[in-house]
Amino acid sequence: MEMIKVSEKNRASPWLLAAGMLAGTAALGYGASQNEFWKIIATVVPQFLLYYLALRYAATQARSLTFFLAVAILLRVVLVFAEPYLSNDVYRFIWDGRLLVQGYNPFDHLPQYYLEQQPGIPGINRALFEAFDAKNFYTVYPPLAQLQFGTAVWLFPESEYGAMLVMKLWLLLYEIGTILLLPKVLRSFGLPPVRSLIYSLNPLIIHEITGNLHFEGAMVFFLVLAVWLFQKKKKAVWPALAFAASICSKLLTLMFLPFFVKRLGLKRSVGFYLLTAAFTLLMFIPVVNSDFLFHFSDSLNLYFQKLEYNASLYYFFRWIGFQLTGYNQIAFIGPALGLAAGGLILWLAFSKKNKPEKVVDAGLMELWLWSICIYLFSTTTLHPWYLALPLLLCVFTRWRFPVVWSLAIMFTYVNYSYEPYHENLLVVGLEYFIVGAAILTELRSERKKILTLGGERG
Repeated sequence: MEMIKVSEKNRASPWLLAAGMLAGTAALGYGASQNEFWKIIATVVPQFLLYYLALRYAATQARSLTFFLAVAILLRVVLVFAEPYLSNDVYRFIWDGRLLVQGYNPFDHLPQYYLEQQPGIPGINRALFEAFDAKNFYTVYPPLAQLQFGTAVWLFPESEYGAMLVMKLWLLLYEIGTILLLPKVLRSFGLPPVRSLIYSLNPLIIHEITGNLHFEGAMVFFLVLAVWLFQKKKKAVWPALAFAASICSKLLTLMFLPFFVKRLGLKRSVGFYLLTAAFTLLMFIPVVNSDFLFHFSDSLNLYFQKLEYNASLYYFFRWIGFQLTGYNQIAFIGPALGLAAGGLILWLAFSKKNKPEKVVDAGLMELWLWSICIYLFSTTTLHPWYLALPLLLCVFTRWRFPVVWSLAIMFTYVNYSYEPYHENLLVVGLEYFIVGAAILTELRSERKKILTLGGERG
């Protein structure tokens, strides 16, 4: 009888966890805004606690995987109707979409140019212009993201909320695809499918992608799809198409391409690269003209030379620069760190660590994880949603520090609570101290395992 009671209790607990996660998700999605830091933290911290408890429960109750995958989807559905509450990027998306559907190329000019056109462009007005940031940047959103902006505005040309809803539905579909594919890919790697919940239930992922409309969701889905197609040994054309779609959603996955040289061999990798390049160019053709490359590269350069937010190594070198010269050396430090990161990533791609046993496997995912982390530690700007890739990739590895990072980075929303806005470097420092401690703890634990195994073999 006692065993039956315990069993019933275990069956009830996932429902309580799910109810708590749903309540917390809805509370933040519909009850807080970017500048209400204490509301954000008061709802996010309990969500991470429930997330941790759900992961522990699922690890011991394998049959609960389907239940929690359904919960992961439901958590996203809950946020579909909420207006973005931690970011105003959606207004730039709508701006670009309104230009596209009226025959204008959003890559051609800065936003101010379109605002000053006479006669005015319908929907391109001062209120919308003032609603988003980065007004002095040419758009940097790749063509697949632009396609979704355009379809949303085409369906709802005058309704910002309607356009937002369509974009959220796009991202919901991508996230559902990722949630359903991840267990399959993990099984194909010989890894526990329950690990998929590390990504699928993570509160940062839920809020930043579906809640706040960041197209990392599309990038992640197409990357997982490309890995899955490689695992199924499909012809190179299909993984190449999926990889190109990932690049055309967000450019970050470009950094993973060099790793295929050793895994496919020179001849096959050249074929894969040519196919990926062809599909990428096809997707870019609608927006490419004589000004495109100049404007697009200009915005990317400004990203490394002007923007500063939640950086790690850059802030350290910026401080040194101030001590030596008395002014901000971002114009030199930003590109230098970017080049150093690129060099390290190439070294990883061609090092002995990239063992070409299979085209894709858990070892490749681990190298990709360290590659994106090298980039993120080197960048001048790191927003919370940039952690989507590390959180996805850590699912295939033994490393869990991205999970710790996903909670720590949420505290940087304190910056938006100040009037006027300024960055709290104490919070940033604490974030990276926690992340660094998590990495060192895991490295030390891994070293102990290696030494123990070595002793047993001896």
